This record gives sequence, structure tokens and C-alpha cells, in this order.
Amino acid sequence: MKKAFAVILSMLLICLSFAACGSKTGDEAAEPQAEAEHSKVLFTMESGGTFTVELYPEYAPETVANFLSLVEAGEYDGTIFHRVVDGFMAQGGAFLPDGSQRTANSIKGEMSGNGFTQNTLKHERGVISMARIGGMYDSASNQFFICYDKADFLDGEYAAFGKVIDGMEVIDSFLSVQRTYGSDGAISAPVEPIIIEKAEVI
Repeated sequence: MKKAFAVILSMLLICLSFAACGSKTGDEAAEPQAEAEHSKVLFTMESGGTFTVELYPEYAPETVANFLSLVEAGEYDGTIFHRVVDGFMAQGGAFLPDGSQRTANSIKGEMSGNGFTQNTLKHERGVISMARIGGMYDSASNQFFICYDKADFLDGEYAAFGKVIDGMEVIDSFLSVQRTYGSDGAISAPVEPIIIEKAEVI
């Protein structure tokens, strides 16, 4: 009887040992993976300058996904920065040098003013954000703007979604381009087109 009990006990210990090994493997598999790096988009201007934007989906996931899909489809290639305002921002992404406009589907406005409280990214120098039509929160499509300076009056009203991490001096150079009155009533429309030659995910 004692011998039988010893055999059963030994077998039980062996089973527990295998179970423990199996559990360890499961724990290792359940460990969170390292957070993926943020996507980056390289803009090459026709002038030869380049700048890089890092995208932050943790603030505006649909906005980032839409922007990446447009980049990958080549929708920004050949478009211009049609609005450049001293001390404020440079806007582009839709118009071509001949004045025609590329269109894209509108997306949800991911900003707190539209009930999307997840987006707490502030409008400051180098931040990229989506343009929209007047008071319509869900009207952003392909046009974006890059801030020259802090613009906190835009916080919660426009969907910021990334930041220029390299080449901000290229965007600063747009300010030296001769400009005339734009549709906004300000001296903002470049006389010579500021053309994006190519935008690509890197």
C-alpha cells in the first residue's frame, strides 16, 4: 500500500512539474510586446528640402490611419502648400499648382470639441493638424497644416495628430516666399508654388 502510494505521489509530482513548465511558457507568451514605433512620413519638396513628420495614433487613430492611406496612395505627391501665415501655420495637401483641388473622403473630427477627449495633443511649433471646413467638426479630409508657433486657441477644435521631428527649417523657409492675398483675406498665398514632390512612409 505504501509502495503504491509512493508511486502515485511520484507521478503526481511529475505531472505538476510538467504543468509548471507549461504555465511558464504561457506566461512568457502573455508578456506584452514592446510598443511599436510611431510611423514617420518623409516629405521631399520640389526645391530639394525635406522634412519628417512623426504620427501619434494614441491621440488620433482614425486621423493617422487616413493620413497614412493618403500618403501610401500618392495623394500628396505634386500638391502645394497654398496658405502660409507668419507666426501661425503652413497649410497644404489638397491643391495642385494649377489651382485644381484633389478631394478625399471626410473623417470624424478627433478633438475634444467634438466629444473625442482622447486627443490632448497641443498645437505648438512643429505640430501637424487637420484642416476642416468652418464649424463642421467632421469635415477633415486631406488638407493639413503645420504650426509655426503655439496656437492654443486651436486646441480641442482641430485634430492634431503628429509633429515635425526633422527639417522644420524647410517649413520655416516657406515664410521667405513672396505671398499675396489669399482666400482668407490675409497675405498668405505664395506667388510661386511651394510643391511637395513626394510624401512617403519611412
